[in-house]
Amino acid sequence: MPQQLSISFPPKYLEDEIFIKRRVSEKLNIHSDRITHIQVLKRSIDARKRPKYILQLNAWVDEAFVPKEDLPFPLQNVSEAPAVHIIGMGPAGLFAALELIKQGLKPVIIERGKAVRDRRRDLARITKEGVVNPESNYCFGEGGAGTFSDGKLYTRSTKRGDTREILNILTQFGATSDILIDAHPHIGTNKLPKIITRMREAIEESGGEVHFDTSMTDMKVEAGSLTSIQLNGEVWIPVSAVILATGHSARDIFELLYQKRIEMKAKPFALGVRVEHPQLLIDEIQYHCLGARHPNLPAAAYQLTRQVRGRGVYSFCMCPGGIICPSATSNDEVVVNGWSPSRRDSRFANSGIVMEIGLRDMAKKGRHPLDALRFQRRVERKAFGAGGGKQVAPAQRLTDFVQKKVSTTLPDCSYLPGIRSVEMGEVLPKFVQQGLIQAFQAFGKRMKGYMTEEAVVLGVESRTSSPISIPRDPQTLSHPAVSGLIPCGEGAGYAGGIMSAAIDGRTCARAAVRRLSE
Repeated sequence: MPQQLSISFPPKYLEDEIFIKRRVSEKLNIHSDRITHIQVLKRSIDARKRPKYILQLNAWVDEAFVPKEDLPFPLQNVSEAPAVHIIGMGPAGLFAALELIKQGLKPVIIERGKAVRDRRRDLARITKEGVVNPESNYCFGEGGAGTFSDGKLYTRSTKRGDTREILNILTQFGATSDILIDAHPHIGTNKLPKIITRMREAIEESGGEVHFDTSMTDMKVEAGSLTSIQLNGEVWIPVSAVILATGHSARDIFELLYQKRIEMKAKPFALGVRVEHPQLLIDEIQYHCLGARHPNLPAAAYQLTRQVRGRGVYSFCMCPGGIICPSATSNDEVVVNGWSPSRRDSRFANSGIVMEIGLRDMAKKGRHPLDALRFQRRVERKAFGAGGGKQVAPAQRLTDFVQKKVSTTLPDCSYLPGIRSVEMGEVLPKFVQQGLIQAFQAFGKRMKGYMTEEAVVLGVESRTSSPISIPRDPQTLSHPAVSGLIPCGEGAGYAGGIMSAAIDGRTCARAAVRRLSE
């Protein structure tokens, strides 16, 4: 039996196997020759004083090590099996499709956007020309919003399903094995598209179907059951079960459900800005160094929270060594988000800093199911107007944001459509602006150097989560009033990121299997 232990050491020894083996032997109080194998279980960094790595390990002593490989994902021919329709091809939809194949059913994916290769052209047009294709952008297309994201693979939703199995599946489709041991694993925007494409190819090779440039535009409910859906405003097809995995930005789907009087509710979400610092500065603050960090250390990250007048203000989707990207889904709004390449080697660090928005903040205090969505949309349109068009984002130096004054100049920024100096009070609700100011002041005291004129604030960060919650029966996972309609993932309010969406997709696929077996 292996012995479990943990060791710590300076970053310079990260790749020194002899040193690590010696540390293990010292910890076990044995000669290093008795150690036959060392397996890393978890790798993390403690940067509270001098940065050091912490490894949780299994060590085999005086016994042979027999490796146990994770079984490959079981693919089979399901081309003639009963079909389950999946609306949306983000992480929830993709992992739902793979689970259906595993269970012997045929997934039929309906995706409004394009395949990765074609989608890239539309993303380039957003950054170069400031023109958004409403059907193909950073939110819509093969892999959903996750494809061109940082690819963060950690979640607090560990009780919902097996995160290890999700990570194993990703490695089988091309992700590095580092994601199995890192405390905060990520894949990187440059590598995710190939992984997503391989997953889609496996689905198709197994007999599943993927229909790009196809939207669900209507649905028929008869005697409390979903019986058929309309595609692209023309073709009606019969359905037995539909997994609704459209993501948090499919506003047309929310409007459709409202028109059909299918119950849903406005949901609290978060709203704010994205702040960008020089990565070197964040490294110096977090690693307590002067100048460049040790080459064995990754670009430093941070996590910040603050309570302001009973509301949480916190960092969201922090992207060390990253890029700020335009994530709008319409040409009359500006939405910013962030991503990082796998090496996190950009000279910038960015993070959303957002405040909780409750139902009490909305016009009808959340009584209308679309109240939160409309609140979100109004702010995004104000950002578009303040930026002056073509996805130019309103911006201020961080120090000027806190003082509520227009910046006379702006620092370099990774946001390619460009930024325009604006007093962000023109865009944000006053209570949000004031809450962010108080939080930034507190963050500046907590991280010495964070409050600097070298940092720039962009608006708006508004797609942190879905503004809608779609109910589902706790037993069947179908909508309580529409049997066979299975709300799924982030768009329905059941996930918040790649991992939790993937877990929920698999859970919903199993619910569809149970429905078809009744």
